[in-house]
Amino acid sequence: MKKRILLSLLGLLLVIAILAGIKGLQIFKMVGKGKSFTPPPETVTTAQARPESWETTLPAVGSLEAVQGVTVAAELPGKVAHIAFTPGTQVQAGSILLQQDTSSEEAQLHAAEAQATLAKVNFERLRLLVETNAVSRAAFDDGEAKYKEAAAQADTIRATIAKKTIRAPFSGRLGIRLVNLGQMLKEGEPIVSLQAMDPIFINFMLSQQELARIQPGLPVRITSDALPGRTVAGRITAINPQADNATRNVRVQATAANKEERLRPGMFATVAVVLPDKNQVLAIPATAVLPAPYGDSVFVVEERKDEKTSLAVRQQFVRLGEKRGDFVAITSGLDAGATVVSSGVFKLRNGQSVVVDNALNPEFSLNPKPDNS
Repeated sequence: MKKRILLSLLGLLLVIAILAGIKGLQIFKMVGKGKSFTPPPETVTTAQARPESWETTLPAVGSLEAVQGVTVAAELPGKVAHIAFTPGTQVQAGSILLQQDTSSEEAQLHAAEAQATLAKVNFERLRLLVETNAVSRAAFDDGEAKYKEAAAQADTIRATIAKKTIRAPFSGRLGIRLVNLGQMLKEGEPIVSLQAMDPIFINFMLSQQELARIQPGLPVRITSDALPGRTVAGRITAINPQADNATRNVRVQATAANKEERLRPGMFATVAVVLPDKNQVLAIPATAVLPAPYGDSVFVVEERKDEKTSLAVRQQFVRLGEKRGDFVAITSGLDAGATVVSSGVFKLRNGQSVVVDNALNPEFSLNPKPDNS
């Protein structure tokens, strides 16, 4: 009985050993195949590192200001008799905007003109009499003074009437009406805003170390949310002679055309001052860079000669410079003319075989304009 059990155990052990041997052979065979396995080449798009000349710009955030802008106000107190403007319209310099009640001043003017006429007649009579020595010189001087006083009194009333006729001091666009017909205006009470918006000023600040690089006449580019996808060209027209004591920044003013009047005073805008000198850079698409905590790198496509000529990638660490549009400048680590993988770098590894297919290569631009912007 014991002999039979022992033989059964030996048989079981033999079967287990045979199965283990077969499984071990299979594992060793799989390991060997894994070592000799070559993954299929990855399809990539490429771009060349090109030397380019990039213009130098000074970025800033500016505020828009009207070349001429004022809130038209009442110079004298009085009642609104007539409103002659339509809010939001364009008016010319000298156009009547509002007429205050001048009925009392006009009545006073009639009396003053009558007094001035009488004083003039008396003065002319005295002029004839003084030539024949019929009156004294003192009487003639007194008549002349009374005539001039009466004429000045009439001119004063005329000036009051003119001040109650509110006119546009310059050509521009009117804002929202702030008064109503029949309203009693106080001295200095606002009536309407008047802004001359073409051209328009752009005020911005630059640090004091940039002052030596700028001068009046330099071109500037202005972008704003009010003009999505568009750039407005202007030029520096004034530089403040005094720097801000707190920030040590210098105020700069540029002027740009604004025929459509889409840019309004009080808006903010992004400003780029275009300097005359240009930077020579080595540019590659920004999508070619693989960022990592230990350093940025790119994958350079090179020929690998083994059984047959094929392409492979070599990971190359680089130092990045300025980024502009879809491109980034390489300051070190890459030579001009090198071919780098332009997209999908996150799925590559050093030495991997690749196949180049630029049919789907995206279009890179220094001034991209996305469709959804």
